[in-house]
Formats: sequence, structure tokens, C-alpha cells
Amino acid sequence: MENVASIFVKSIFVDNMIFAYFLGMCSYLAVSKNVKTSIGLGAAVIFVLVITLPLNYLLETYVLREGALAWLGPNFKTLDLSYLSFILFIAVIAAMTQLVEMAVEKFTPSLYASLGIFLPLIAVNCSIMGGSLFMQQRAFNSIVEATSFAAGSGVGWLLAIVGLAAIREKMEYSQVPLPLRGLGITFITVALMALAFLSFSGLKI
Repeated sequence: MENVASIFVKSIFVDNMIFAYFLGMCSYLAVSKNVKTSIGLGAAVIFVLVITLPLNYLLETYVLREGALAWLGPNFKTLDLSYLSFILFIAVIAAMTQLVEMAVEKFTPSLYASLGIFLPLIAVNCSIMGGSLFMQQRAFNSIVEATSFAAGSGVGWLLAIVGLAAIREKMEYSQVPLPLRGLGITFITVALMALAFLSFSGLKI
């Protein structure tokens, strides 16, 4: 249980998808103009991560890795389907993203309209695919650990985008130098936030 909690906290603060690996920056910069929209997209990212990463973990464990198909019989003990990881992971992510898009459109049309093209683009959000690839690389011992990593990564992404959105809303009333207005001051803000999160790397979790 301690290991699960450690994975969760570490994936939020130390291995943050935005500030440690810079994954999902396109939607992060584009949607972080107001807090309400940022919360909606962040919640969608959490949901997609928590659903897709455990599914991809099961795929990796029982289908893709070398010897994973041993349960089918002795003839499959040496079969290695890991070369199919990318295409199958993306297929699972795309399917789940489609479900999220339909649910958001049905139950919160205003949020669907404000997110625009960036909601279906969750399917190609680097942080979603990155989560599955990190899961594969780190070889978690159980689906619980994989789910904890997914939830932590999603919460970390939500925290990052909501924090930037809150700062950008405040900056609307600030006297930003003309050459830095828009993405210029946003990049500087993101860099400073990344430096702030870098302080968590010294934590022994």
C-alpha cells in the first residue's frame, strides 16, 4: 500500500507529465486561458488515463510481452507481440477518448463547446500515450500500481493546467510588456512553474 501511495504522489509532483517530461504541451498551452475550461479538460485527461492505462497494462501483461500468451498453451510461450504495443495502445486510447467526447457533448454541452477541437485531440495527447509507455518501461508489479500511476499523472496534469490558467487570468489585469504579451509571458510562466516543481525532486518518497 505504501508503494501505491508513493507512486501516486511521485507521479503528481516529481514525475509531472508537464513539468518533468513536457508531454501534452499543445493542449496545455491552448486551453489554459481560463480555469473552468482547464478543469474540464483536466478531468477528462484524468478519466482517460485511469481507464486506458490499466487496460493497456492488461494488454501488455497478458498479450503483448514475450511469454505473455503462455496461458494459451506451450506453443505460445516464446511468442513476443511487443511490436504491436504502439498501435494497440493508441487504439484503446482513441476508443476511450471517443466515449469521453460523447459523454461531455451529451451532459455538458457548454464545456464541449468551450473545449472545441482539443477534446477529441486527447486521443493524440502525448501525456496519455506517455503514461502507457512509462507503464511499460517501469514494469509495475500489479494493476493497482499502474492505476495509481495513471491517477497521479492525471492529477498532476490537472494541477499544472489549472495553476497556469489561474495565473493567466490574473495576468489579464497586469501590465505585461507588449513584446511578451500572449505566448511569450506564458512560456516564461511555465518555465518558472517547472522550476518550482523541480524542488519536489529532492523528496524521498
